[in-house]
Amino acid sequence: YDDAVFREHDAGPGHPERPERVDGARRGLKEAGLEGAVELLEPRPATREELAAVHTADHVDRVAATEGQGGQFDPDTSAGPRSYAAAVRAAGAVVGAVDAVVDGTLDRAFCIVRPPGHHATAKRAMGFCLFNNVAVGAGHALSRGLERVAILDFDVHHGNGTQDIFWTDPRVLFVSSHQFPFYPGTGAVDEVGEGKGRGFTVNLPMPGGLGDGEYARAWREIVAPIGRSFDPQLVLISAGFDAHEADPLGGMTVTGDGYGALADVCVSMAGAAAGGKVVAVLEGGYSLDGLAQGSAALVARLLDRPAPDVSVASDARSEALIGAYRKTQSPFWPVLG
Repeated sequence: YDDAVFREHDAGPGHPERPERVDGARRGLKEAGLEGAVELLEPRPATREELAAVHTADHVDRVAATEGQGGQFDPDTSAGPRSYAAAVRAAGAVVGAVDAVVDGTLDRAFCIVRPPGHHATAKRAMGFCLFNNVAVGAGHALSRGLERVAILDFDVHHGNGTQDIFWTDPRVLFVSSHQFPFYPGTGAVDEVGEGKGRGFTVNLPMPGGLGDGEYARAWREIVAPIGRSFDPQLVLISAGFDAHEADPLGGMTVTGDGYGALADVCVSMAGAAAGGKVVAVLEGGYSLDGLAQGSAALVARLLDRPAPDVSVASDARSEALIGAYRKTQSPFWPVLG
């Protein structure tokens, strides 16, 4: 999914969340020879009802009020005259993709959208995000009667907004691997959800400097078995590529092959109840080359191309991280015990 309006969202002069990001992702597919294997679709705008399934009415109104004139939400997050139009189509792309994939019209989908979404909470725009696109998609899937939806987030920043929205909801498994401590300050390993949702938020905080081997190990040894136990009926991916080694905002060293390894876990998780159903949604990523490489690696796996051979890390730091994850999560997910 892509639309010209995504290039019209203006986050402000010199802002890293710039229109060229969409073209960077598209370039990656072209250079990898993947464009001919995918269908390019135009999204529709999300309805107010679809947005209000995960956002407060006041929040929807505040974003809508920027239409035609722009506005500032916080020092990092602003809207230009066309940002609302872009934001409703970004969310609408995910809703449309969920419908198409659940109905079997599409096998899988990648929504190359902006503004991104995973920092937007139920009532607040922040972190370059206006509406929480992936959460809107999950909310729509639940409204259609799905009982288990997984959201897998490998952006370098914690998806605090997605966590906030589904904090108490056992129907949504939210998994986030992210640099920590880092913006926005949330995502500690002991943030596991609340009430009936306790255990369905899985945070994998990571120190800066980690790369393919550490990410591959965490996702294969922690995320994959949790996912098999949860057995989702649909897998949504918050696909942020700012853990890439060339990214100017992140502090990680993931390569295109590393993103292929993460995508492999996501696709594999969709193999049982989900019947292979996956919808990926662009989040962060501020190196155009990193976006190109990550997007190509992701789409290659969505097309069932072979996953790259990435060896897992086995050093003391990785052992300690995996041990900490297991200690926190095994009470909720005995498969890790």
